[in-house]
Amino acid sequence: MQTGTSAAAEYALRLEARRAASGRLERRHLLIGNLRLTLFLAFGALAWLAFVESAIPAWLPAAPAVLFVALAVYHETVIRRQRSARRAERVYENGIARLEDRWAGLGEAGERFRDSTHPYSEDLDLFGKGGLFDLLSSARTRTGENTLAEWLLAPSPVPEIRERHRAIDDLRPRLDFREDLAVLAEDVRAAGEGGGLVKWAEEPPALALRGARVAAALLSCAVVAAAIAWAATGHRAPFTVALTFVGGFGLWLRARVLHVLHAAEHAAGGLSLLASVLKRVETESFTSPGLVTLRQALDTDGLPPSKKIARLNRLVELIDSRDNVALRIAGPPLLYGTHLAFAAEAWRARAGNHVRQWLDAVGKIEALSSLAAYAYEHSDDVFPEFDEGDANPENSACFDGEKLGHPLLPAARSVRNDVRLCEGLQLLLVSGSNMSGKSTLLRTVGINTALAMAGAPVRAARLRLTPLALGASIRVTDSLQGGSSRFYAEITRLRRILDIARGPVPLLFLLDELLNGTNSHDRRIGAEGIVRGFLERGALGLVTTHDLALAEIVEPMGKAAANVHFEDHLEGGVITFDYKLREGIVRKSNALEMMRAIGLDV
Repeated sequence: MQTGTSAAAEYALRLEARRAASGRLERRHLLIGNLRLTLFLAFGALAWLAFVESAIPAWLPAAPAVLFVALAVYHETVIRRQRSARRAERVYENGIARLEDRWAGLGEAGERFRDSTHPYSEDLDLFGKGGLFDLLSSARTRTGENTLAEWLLAPSPVPEIRERHRAIDDLRPRLDFREDLAVLAEDVRAAGEGGGLVKWAEEPPALALRGARVAAALLSCAVVAAAIAWAATGHRAPFTVALTFVGGFGLWLRARVLHVLHAAEHAAGGLSLLASVLKRVETESFTSPGLVTLRQALDTDGLPPSKKIARLNRLVELIDSRDNVALRIAGPPLLYGTHLAFAAEAWRARAGNHVRQWLDAVGKIEALSSLAAYAYEHSDDVFPEFDEGDANPENSACFDGEKLGHPLLPAARSVRNDVRLCEGLQLLLVSGSNMSGKSTLLRTVGINTALAMAGAPVRAARLRLTPLALGASIRVTDSLQGGSSRFYAEITRLRRILDIARGPVPLLFLLDELLNGTNSHDRRIGAEGIVRGFLERGALGLVTTHDLALAEIVEPMGKAAANVHFEDHLEGGVITFDYKLREGIVRKSNALEMMRAIGLDV
């Protein structure tokens, strides 16, 4: 297993190599540009001498013209390679930034996935600048981003999670593959992949006319036969009749044929770029069963998708050939465009329904590659262990984490704590003063659970758990526009979380400063009733408070609940925190000291 240090060293070596390659290609790009300019000027000078002054042979200007065309073709190759090298640079620059905790804002923040009604995404900072998605996602296609977001937003079945573990282990050391995938998929993103391709591939056929393709073939044959007869016998009438029928048939289908041809030309560009990604996937020899199955599922009719798409590209080349002068004359009588439209529709009928499958496969591989990159860069993070079946005969919910840390905090600042909710213990009531670490503990437990249920490594020395649904009430605010107070917003959120607790998957609830917006008497009664409601449904959870009276609800719950706390220390008028979780109820508050420290007369 490679360490974080070796990952940093490997990234630095690769970044240096990509920068060197990019520099060489930039120099080559400038040289070719100057050569092309020189050849253009040479062509102009030779053309003047040949055709105006008649001083040199007329064929001589063709030499720089041919060289210019050849250089133009090669120039395009150099530009593509340079673009790829620069994208590879960014891959490793971002990787080094993640290792040095400078990653916030460099990746895709996933703003479009933010949802204030989701039971935990806003509370746990899954999306937005500096959020979990920003840290994890190296996907370049929207499909890849969508897949990763879906995994983070809802718990996955344990068999799928275990298969993802094997796939991540398979992809973790494949730096070349992950680099190539990121570089190639950037073109797919730039082409606007996704909805447009799928819509074209799955839209109803535009030329679904019974017998029309056969009729077109017969009419083309009739025109050819009539032309031969005209040449052989001199009788033009059959050819005129055949042309009349062809013209009527062509006009009848003209609008539909043009629609099919233009749509195929537009879609083929995006599909060609997708084919480059799929071809890279096809050439990789995976070992994990899930990736092997995913790769095999791409094939249709025994052919890999890149070859299927290559057939469409050949069709599009023929469609483009209609601009040829000869085909402009001979094409309409032979229904050339009509036959190509039928061929394009036939391709779509055979392969169109697989385009979504191809995109989904790329999305899954990109999401897995994102998690593999995270695992490679954080080799101390571990895969969680799941208790189910024979390992958990009582089928009771469990969360047992050792040295849990928050993945969004720099390692040097992250204080690790053990959190155990198993074997009858369902609730930890966390007391402590302001800024002592209570909310961070809830987010640490929650974000690691979200990672675990997505199939990712977790920031812990060890994590054993059962499948869990998540519900959090940490970042709850009032709404002026919605006309709701913080208290009303909180109890509305609590009701939604309670609905999750009624579901088939046991709930892990995380409630920060429970019922802070009401008086102490109602808070005490309400909090106990709410917590009991969760526990009666088999849920596990953590509740934080700085109100010591609320800590008393633990005692009547017996072994199902326990008090834990964070402490602070006052040294030389400065309050310090060690963020270490301890058993029991906190016995002091720092509120007065904090007010005095900023100059309030209390």
